[in-house]
Amino acid sequence: MDKIRQNTLHGEVAERIRNMISQGTLVPGSRVPEKALCEQFGVSRTPLREALKVLAHEGFVELLPNRGARVAKLTKATLKNTFEVMQSLEALAGELAGQRITEEELTNIEALHYQMLSHYKSGNMSEYLLVNQQIHEAIVVASQNDVLIDVYKNLNHRVRRVRFTAELSNDYWSQAVSEHESMVEALRARDGATLGAILRRHLRNKVEMSALEEMAE
Repeated sequence: MDKIRQNTLHGEVAERIRNMISQGTLVPGSRVPEKALCEQFGVSRTPLREALKVLAHEGFVELLPNRGARVAKLTKATLKNTFEVMQSLEALAGELAGQRITEEELTNIEALHYQMLSHYKSGNMSEYLLVNQQIHEAIVVASQNDVLIDVYKNLNHRVRRVRFTAELSNDYWSQAVSEHESMVEALRARDGATLGAILRRHLRNKVEMSALEEMAE
């Protein structure tokens, strides 16, 4: 991993740590290895600790008096509350994307969709989930609403390690693929209302929520 330049703001350090948490490199309940991260990023303790304050405010870590910080655990209550908000965010993003998506963005999402189908057909769930994540994020970006994108990005970071790593049953996997087909069709038709409804239903799906809750603390 490239070292962070000394004149870069602590925001970049925070972003690196967010990614490490969402990708499972730093696991819930574990201590944040400040010394090791300083060496890895090539920064002093000051920007790292400023970054940890930001992450504590966002709910990614917990600050321990005189003992550094630890990665916050994702509880069932937090997961449920977060997904309730994300349902509305993704639905709104879908409505706006249907109105505002560019041809370039649509082409990119279609390409990702075909990649995802390929992984589904070959039974490669880990790669399927990775591309699935990219599709959802691309739809949100296509909303062209910077506030929505920022809020979604923060919430998605919190639950990404669970949402896009949960094992899917064969029945639900097939259903999810069908819903993604409908999403692409709605985007092609520039039908934001339909896309928003599909995204809300897609995220609210009880089978998915049950699988996610089993992975929470």
